[in-house]
Amino acid sequence: MPEENEGITLNGSLFLVGATASGKSSLAIELARLRPEVEIVSIDSMAIYRGMNIGTATPTMAEQEEVPHHVINIVDPSEDFALPLFQVAVKESLEAISERGHRAVLVGGTGLHVRAIVDSLEVPPRFLDVRDEIESIEETSFLYEKLKDLDSVAAEKIESGNRRRIVRALEVTLGSGRPFSSFGPGLDVYPLSPFTQIGIRLPRELNDDRIAKRYQRQIEEGFVEEVRSLSDGGKELSKTASQALGYKEIISYINGECTLEDAIDSAISSTRRFARRQERWFRRDPRIEWLDVADEPLEVLDQVIKRFDAIGQNTFNEV
Repeated sequence: MPEENEGITLNGSLFLVGATASGKSSLAIELARLRPEVEIVSIDSMAIYRGMNIGTATPTMAEQEEVPHHVINIVDPSEDFALPLFQVAVKESLEAISERGHRAVLVGGTGLHVRAIVDSLEVPPRFLDVRDEIESIEETSFLYEKLKDLDSVAAEKIESGNRRRIVRALEVTLGSGRPFSSFGPGLDVYPLSPFTQIGIRLPRELNDDRIAKRYQRQIEEGFVEEVRSLSDGGKELSKTASQALGYKEIISYINGECTLEDAIDSAISSTRRFARRQERWFRRDPRIEWLDVADEPLEVLDQVIKRFDAIGQNTFNEV
């Protein structure tokens, strides 16, 4: 029978993951051109925003017309779009794809969002007022002792000096009235999952070069004008949308705080650091099957197709 994940019929879905600019989207589109049953689901926390297509490297309109894409351009940049809402949007897309008898290729570089889909994470809500009260206490050791009293299970999994995680655990425990540990095993556990995950891995120097060239291309395509149009709309970017790579640097240029060259250099540097964090995040997941790229991401297309076909054959044999 087709595998299911929290009520989602997967029908042999494939997950492509990797660092930004590693060529995941191009691989997915080429796969879809060769396998017409494929529809692409974006697992990108920024591609959801309308009017931010250039800076978030959203597939072009021509690509979207050629291959069905989902979970892109679904919310205004002035709105926050919490992770649970993102999970719902992906679930609805997967269900619709399955009902059409098609197969999904999910493409993601946003680590937490990928895990939220792969493992159907129950994401604890935010309690910002509670968090502010907790943050007002300077002694991390006191907060850690408080966490041990309230949720000893969570405290055992958190280092006594990791203030960020301690504060988050206390925020959820005090705000929800439930122990933080009751929301699931956490991100350090990698259970069996019905999703097959393929990781695209490039040499760091190559990925760095692709990041720089992508920014150059985006500037030529009108990235500055896109950011300026968002500002001219009279609405500020939401807290989540403002975290999109490159946007704050271009905003600094528009505000006359730096030159365009400086803005681009800063964006390239911050994006390369982000790619390092993505690499570390995905490297921790033992369920990911890695494909190493030497020069050009499309060189592993045949391997991706072979894996995709194998998943489909297994699904067919189980029916």
